[in-house]
Amino acid sequence: MDYTAIGKIINTHGINGEVKIYPYTDDETRFSILKQAYIGDTKIKVTLSTVKYHKGFPLVKFKEYNNINDVLKFKEQIIYVDDENRVVLPKNHFFIYDLIDCQVYDMDNNYIGKIEEVMQGASNDIYVIKDDNHKEYLIPAVKEFIKEVNIDKKTVIINPIEGMIEWSLIY
Repeated sequence: MDYTAIGKIINTHGINGEVKIYPYTDDETRFSILKQAYIGDTKIKVTLSTVKYHKGFPLVKFKEYNNINDVLKFKEQIIYVDDENRVVLPKNHFFIYDLIDCQVYDMDNNYIGKIEEVMQGASNDIYVIKDDNHKEYLIPAVKEFIKEVNIDKKTVIINPIEGMIEWSLIY
């Protein structure tokens, strides 16, 4: 079975076993319609019993856990759904999880770096790209700059404007 990451458990909430999740989706109702999920690398199966929202973060209670001490071990763990329950995205929309670690190249096939993070902005996402020297580039995820995304090959082709990517000359 294949899995898709939908968020990261970032903290507990209250004493009754609720967890606070950083969602990897911009669909605020995603967790409300979810019945089952899997936690961590070992994919512990859980049943969602309640979902509330606070400041854009889902607060989730799992049927199997009723105490803060039971869910502390899940802090910093990724929460997944099986691909059968994965949301189908429109064309040219991608899961953040799928974009992370994609190799980024410019139009001349020069290697820029890897996507380390996707920041969600009000009007568009921003890809945070780090090169091999840990230099960071911020590329707006708009058609003007993102020319091709190939999730299967884990590659992204960009067309940066002057000054967006600084090249260092090696002599």
